[in-house]
Amino acid sequence: MPKLYEYLGIIILFHSNEHEPIHVHGRYQDRESKAEFIVQNGKVVDIRIIRTKAKPLIGKQLKDFETLVRHHADDIVQSWIDYFVLHKKINSKRITEKIK
Repeated sequence: MPKLYEYLGIIILFHSNEHEPIHVHGRYQDRESKAEFIVQNGKVVDIRIIRTKAKPLIGKQLKDFETLVRHHADDIVQSWIDYFVLHKKINSKRITEKIK
């Protein structure tokens, strides 16, 4: 499971056997939500936050997850392409300052 980011205790990652649409999982303790990226003509046009089978992120963690995926949407899509299409290694980033 390649980890992309660690942000304020939230882990943002891909599962190794992922499927389309492009998406990432956000985990905090025993909670998890998913962000799907809608891409048209090479541009992210929408991001949908979706529940998984686990208890969903709530409150501050959900808001922080949404903020991170919106701020880093293009990088996340490129990381998906790098990992799943080009089979490149993904380097994790730790973000310690709050994104505004």
